[in-house]
Amino acid sequence: MRYQESKTRSAELFRLALGHMTQHEASLNPMAFAVWYEYVAGINAKLTRLLDERLKGGTPIDDDAIASLYGDAIAEADNDAVQRISTELQRVMSGMAENASSTGEQAGAFGRQIDGLAAALASNDPSALAPMLDRTRAGAADMKGAAHALEQQVIASSREIVRLRADLTRARDEAQLDPMTQLLNRRGFDREMQAMLAQPCDEGRQHGLIMLDIDRFKGINDTRGHLMGDKVIRALGELVKACVPRAAHTAARFGGDEFAILVPNGTMQGSLELAETVRTRAKAMTIRDRKTQSVLQTITVSVGVAALHGGEEPAQLIGRADAALYQSKQAGRDRVTAAHDSAMAEHVDARSAVGTHSA
Repeated sequence: MRYQESKTRSAELFRLALGHMTQHEASLNPMAFAVWYEYVAGINAKLTRLLDERLKGGTPIDDDAIASLYGDAIAEADNDAVQRISTELQRVMSGMAENASSTGEQAGAFGRQIDGLAAALASNDPSALAPMLDRTRAGAADMKGAAHALEQQVIASSREIVRLRADLTRARDEAQLDPMTQLLNRRGFDREMQAMLAQPCDEGRQHGLIMLDIDRFKGINDTRGHLMGDKVIRALGELVKACVPRAAHTAARFGGDEFAILVPNGTMQGSLELAETVRTRAKAMTIRDRKTQSVLQTITVSVGVAALHGGEEPAQLIGRADAALYQSKQAGRDRVTAAHDSAMAEHVDARSAVGTHSA
């Protein structure tokens, strides 16, 4: 889950974010709230850097700036969902503003009654004091009611904003999912990889990347049809999810029949073992004749594994893992290959690395 702050902490962040929103030109909409919330929470390094640059440079934080910051540093959600949430948030904010304005007017009237009472007391005129006391007593009751109504409005609006924030998070998350496998799509993968690379590793550990694809997948589409090809992709997606604990790793459909697994703060040995688990379990997938249940084809995958080296860009890490996957293909498919430090890769008998023998 992206937002893990406690209720007390998130309430404080809400107040800080709202303070920033009211100081700038941008509209009070969900995109602006998300930008300022993540900024004051300090949970988005890229956003903080981009926004600090704008603030230091004196660039106005208007609607265009918010849209740019949101698109560059926060995953783009479905436009219809953003519009709906924006309309609801504006309704909530409008209700709060109207109630606050009404309470302010009530406070002004009560203040004038207090001033009148003070004048009546100073004049020592009993005939003027009695009606002024009655009006002030009634004004105090009205003021108490208005303050209570505003308090209830703030409580209700805070709950509504929490719900809208959850809706926005859900819309953004859905925009990062591949509809066929419910794994991350390429956009979600890129975002998670950036987040992983921004985190330091423990001593003796490295961030890792596993790339895999289905062997001879084009032949499955050509001979069995694209519907069968889609079934195979969905089945492999389920298998990858079963092999990869979400709390520790992130899996994605990289594109077509290619999948990727991020291994943060891990080891090459651990990445090889995970890659071999996926490869072995994938081999249990088969295409059967619907009538006879006889096996028509066994599914295999080829896998490449790379560990991040200092100063390496995401594209370089992906390139080395992809080169290792290609080496697996060249070496006969249905195997795991570990990448060298360079763009070259070396075939590794992964099962031997984990204590068994290669096929």
